[in-house]
Amino acid sequence: MATMPDETVSVPPTVTSNNISPSQQTSRINGATIISIPTASADAIASFIWGSYLKTTGAHGAPVSFFSHAPLQDMWGQLTPGMKVEVINTDCSHGLNDPKEKIFWFAYIVRVEGYLALLRYEGCDDDSSMDFWCNLCNKDVHCVGWCGQHGIKLAPPRSIEHRQTDWKTFLVNKLVGAKTLPDSFRQKIQSSLRCPFKKNMLVEVIDKFRVSHMRVGKISEVIGGRLRINYENSAGEHFWVHYASELIHPVGWSHVTGHEIEATQEYKTEAIKMVETNSYPANIATPDLFRQVPKLSIDDEQFKEGQKLEAVDPLEMSRICPATIGKVLKNGYFMLSIDGSSAEDGSDWFCYHSSSRLIFPINFCKMNNISLSPPLGYQGEFEWEKYLHETNSVCAPSELFQINKENTINPFSVGMKIEAVDMMAPHLVCVATVAQIADNLIRVHFDGWSDDFEQWIDCQSTNIYPIGWCELVGYKLEPPKQPEQENTESTKRSSKKSSSRKSNKRKRPN
Repeated sequence: MATMPDETVSVPPTVTSNNISPSQQTSRINGATIISIPTASADAIASFIWGSYLKTTGAHGAPVSFFSHAPLQDMWGQLTPGMKVEVINTDCSHGLNDPKEKIFWFAYIVRVEGYLALLRYEGCDDDSSMDFWCNLCNKDVHCVGWCGQHGIKLAPPRSIEHRQTDWKTFLVNKLVGAKTLPDSFRQKIQSSLRCPFKKNMLVEVIDKFRVSHMRVGKISEVIGGRLRINYENSAGEHFWVHYASELIHPVGWSHVTGHEIEATQEYKTEAIKMVETNSYPANIATPDLFRQVPKLSIDDEQFKEGQKLEAVDPLEMSRICPATIGKVLKNGYFMLSIDGSSAEDGSDWFCYHSSSRLIFPINFCKMNNISLSPPLGYQGEFEWEKYLHETNSVCAPSELFQINKENTINPFSVGMKIEAVDMMAPHLVCVATVAQIADNLIRVHFDGWSDDFEQWIDCQSTNIYPIGWCELVGYKLEPPKQPEQENTESTKRSSKKSSSRKSNKRKRPN
């Protein structure tokens, strides 16, 4: 048998018959079996079934290899159609032996979509009526030979067991020379899910009520690299973010960069001491754990106060707008205001690093056929040359922008399905579609919602995931909004977005 790295070869064990485990949930969708096998979270699976949705929509999921932060990203391309696995048999004879005993059978990959695969049992040949979708990271998917090593019974599905009189010979002919999962696949999954951040670590995190400020937060939960951070001194208030996000920083970061932070004097004093001594208690997330940004030398040209540019509106991410650098901080950071929308007190100014991929030189939108949203209340057709003259301002030099410093290949295509964080309610991960591609940007459409709720994000963002990611890590996936939800009062209160966001008034993240 041809193998992938770390594979083992095993002669198929004796084939037997037995019952399906009662814990399996199966259904039939348009002739294909949809199988849901609970892993870490029942809610993560019960809320939405990707397999039937892909079949209904005829869509494809973005490959795992497109997401640099996704588990198993570096090896997922090796899982290809034709690869053999051992998986739960959902079509066993009932009433025999122990009904709780799991029975397995061989299957091969027909199609891969994100972490999901459409599988077909060996022996079905060209019959697709028993095909089923399964997350390949499911705890009941194994390499060929696993059942033999662990004394687990294998039995052909009841519907096809009559098709062969000598299953053992049939399987030898089918399995010898075939590829299967690495023998260490389960260990690789666990290793790829490790996160350097732990519960109860302290960090500095953006204040979702006043985005121009930071606050002190304590990590209360870690799921798949996403952190639930509870604000200190605010019972129940929290913020979800990926550990590599630009919205969290180490203790003392605000002091070092000159950013505003809401914290006690005691905290500020202790933070300064930690930074100066480079000594951190065990409950403090050390600087090396955080997203690293390029370091600038004093000779590097940098952004300056008052310069104009284009930026994704951080509080209304369906818009790309003219913006102004309001205050220059240290180490390449600065505060940015969205022209015509910012509060007088600057409470909605947003902090960016000069390497951010959500800021652009003027006319970026024009060159990429994107609609630039003019400042609210602006009269007449917007043209940058005229606007710079009207505001007596200058544009930021194009060579300062990260998108011009590196040639990023955007691998996504319009129509690909993904799982995406709603940045206006970042505790929610939703069923979404790539709606538009422009340079390094992706316009994310949340399925079932109007275009007003779409969001521009970078193609390397940690806020998008392959389909099946929520099931893999045990995080609840928000399904597409159904048409009947549109005008119900309960939906307005509990859904991920409110129709009031269709107005021009910008909102803070929930």
